[in-house]
Amino acid sequence: MRIGDLAASSGLTTKTIRFYERAGLLPAPPRTPGGYRDYPEQTTTRLAFIRDAQGAGLTLAEIRSVLTLRDAGASPCAHVTALIDQHLADIDRRMTELRATRTVLQALASRAAATDPADCTDAGICRILIRTNDAVNGERRH
Repeated sequence: MRIGDLAASSGLTTKTIRFYERAGLLPAPPRTPGGYRDYPEQTTTRLAFIRDAQGAGLTLAEIRSVLTLRDAGASPCAHVTALIDQHLADIDRRMTELRATRTVLQALASRAAATDPADCTDAGICRILIRTNDAVNGERRH
């Protein structure tokens, strides 16, 4: 199958398909006598897998590692499970960080609502952002 047909059947651009080939996600296809790429039919399935894996949050390097296992004849399921667990842990960590940031921003929003711009002086850049109540041992937390 020529690259234009593969692009049409996969919903990807020819540029993306060439990029995946250069990135090691697709094996280099055989060439026609005229020098055109001649992709096997199963390439459509591989491209769908790549799209789905990206949709699940896997990086191209992670996807390449899964495909490398499969291409070597091994089942990548345990590896995929580990990747999913790692991504879930990362998301949980980021959600914790975002909740903490949200709490800080809510406090700052309250402070901003109660701040009179006329009270701002040149002594500080912006009184809303200065943590006057968070001093610990005479130092501000950053």
